[in-house]
Amino acid sequence: MNDWVYFAGLYDSKFEAYCAVMWVEADERIRRTAQPTEVEVYRSRNGKYGVRFRSHTMGSERRSLVRH
Repeated sequence: MNDWVYFAGLYDSKFEAYCAVMWVEADERIRRTAQPTEVEVYRSRNGKYGVRFRSHTMGSERRSLVRH
């Protein structure tokens, strides 16, 4: 699956969006669910920040990237 999944909500600052990234990653570590391999903070057209991720099921190694 290579489609982006958008995390609910937009944030006024990049810092708030980055905190949401940390929450998503921590939640998945606690639950040991399928982790996203790519996490990205993006800027919407209205200037707010959001979080999106996508999972890759290929390969046994899982890596997490945060792009700014």
